[in-house]
Amino acid sequence: MDGALYHSRRRKKKEKMRKRLAQALCSFAFSASPLLIILEMSKREPATSSKPGRAAFTVEEWNVIQSQRTPVQVQHYLSATPYNRERKGETLRTFRGVIKHKEAHCLEAALAAATILEQHGYPPLLLDLESQDHLDHVVFIYRKHGLWGSVARSRDTGLHGRKAVFHHLRHLAWSYFDPYVDNTARLVAYGVTNLYDLGRFDWRLSTGNVWEVEQHLYEIPHRPLRSSDKRHERLLARYRKFHELNPHESPTYFANRHQWVR
Repeated sequence: MDGALYHSRRRKKKEKMRKRLAQALCSFAFSASPLLIILEMSKREPATSSKPGRAAFTVEEWNVIQSQRTPVQVQHYLSATPYNRERKGETLRTFRGVIKHKEAHCLEAALAAATILEQHGYPPLLLDLESQDHLDHVVFIYRKHGLWGSVARSRDTGLHGRKAVFHHLRHLAWSYFDPYVDNTARLVAYGVTNLYDLGRFDWRLSTGNVWEVEQHLYEIPHRPLRSSDKRHERLLARYRKFHELNPHESPTYFANRHQWVR
């Protein structure tokens, strides 16, 4: 439905990677509680050289960082940023690229949020929401008072950020299930990563495309989101009816709207 994993070449690449890695990842993915794994990651301190200092940023970049100090502020900033539809070819830009080009798709927005909020004490955690049509959605996630929330950019309002009201990551992932359904999309799994696991790779300020981040998301363990066909069929019927009457609008009729941050 959305994000950097949008084009057929990358969908085929992802399917190939999943087949090759499925057996190897299976034992690891279920060997420990995902919450315990992510809690441990969120406690991890970056190496001294990991977090860039003021000198690494341009004046414009630093002004954005200093003016957007909370997840809600960053969400509003990204919601006001035009969506990158990749009309001139596929891109996967860092925060620096987002500032330069003044647009972002979902994974670019997640990287931008991670870079901005890292400067304010938030670990760079990403949640990958995997769809049956391989058009995944990637969001930045954070904890506040022990509860999980997210920051995200999408063409669909229902796939933007979430308030920090979720006790478990699984519940946060499920909050995207209903708004994700369209003619081909249906969430089937979720995975979480800490960008510090990329080591010294520059996912913050590189001036080129950072396909390594996308590759990393392919390879991380994912846990299933199992849903009934009846539920999916009901959501799909409602989506089609809405889309027939409102072909250029994003549905906002979902019961969990009070959890959204737009």
